[in-house]
Amino acid sequence: MNRNQLAQLAVLATVAAHRSFRAAAKELGIAPSAVSHAVSTLEESLGVRLLARTTRSVAPTEEGMLLLDRLRPALEEIGVALAAAVEAKGRPSGNLRITAPRFAADLLIAPRLGAFLGLYPDITLEIADEDGFADIVREGFDAGIRLEESLEADMIVVKIGPPMRGAIIASPGYFEQFPIPLHPRDLLRHRCIRRRFSDGTLYNWEFEKDGQELTIPIEGPLILGEDRPIITAAIGGAGLAYAFEARVTGHIETGRLVRVLEDWCAPYPGPYLYYASRRQMRPALRAFIDFFRSSG
Repeated sequence: MNRNQLAQLAVLATVAAHRSFRAAAKELGIAPSAVSHAVSTLEESLGVRLLARTTRSVAPTEEGMLLLDRLRPALEEIGVALAAAVEAKGRPSGNLRITAPRFAADLLIAPRLGAFLGLYPDITLEIADEDGFADIVREGFDAGIRLEESLEADMIVVKIGPPMRGAIIASPGYFEQFPIPLHPRDLLRHRCIRRRFSDGTLYNWEFEKDGQELTIPIEGPLILGEDRPIITAAIGGAGLAYAFEARVTGHIETGRLVRVLEDWCAPYPGPYLYYASRRQMRPALRAFIDFFRSSG
């Protein structure tokens, strides 16, 4: 392998991560034509098509995926070594990509981003707020944030948030028409606002009390995909909703929402940050973990 191929491989990995020549060019700070030329030259020298191109998308071929899977750990080690050299001067730097569910990005991360970026001005942080589980290695993220049940066994995990609770809520007007549920099974006779996750599954509400666990396949005429419209719809009287306690405390205190079945909403572990095992950790990721790590 010559030195040109090393640079071309780095360009290929960037294109594959973004699924875009233009986005890769922007990250690398070079012209899109230079990105295309580097990939084409690499393909010609290897005699293999590495990227499948259409007018709308770019994706690795099967051969390209095999190469990238083998290549990724080496490029990561190079990146870690370069970042460590920068850190030797005292400041973590570079791009840092984190995937997080919307509630964690909104409630835990966003309020502290100003302080984090003020402390580490040389880090460019990208937060991808998405609820589905992400393969951080394949999708080019440095780390992810998810609840404990979504974590994979081969990942290193760090607690990044306090314990959490759910809350079953509805508007006062709703309870003028329907009785207050006294047991989770009563919800089967109520109009509930359902939530569909990004992977297509509908969430069945989960409860726990005195060691007894229940999962209720609630029904209702409204299905939404995010917390905010669910809460807004509940305030408007659309039905009962399941929300994170921290999101609705203010509405409960002002009387816009009424909480029920609180004794069945037991606390559960908060979110964890997860990342792949490496011999060295990027300084920027170490800074992020140290800053956001939870002591709770």
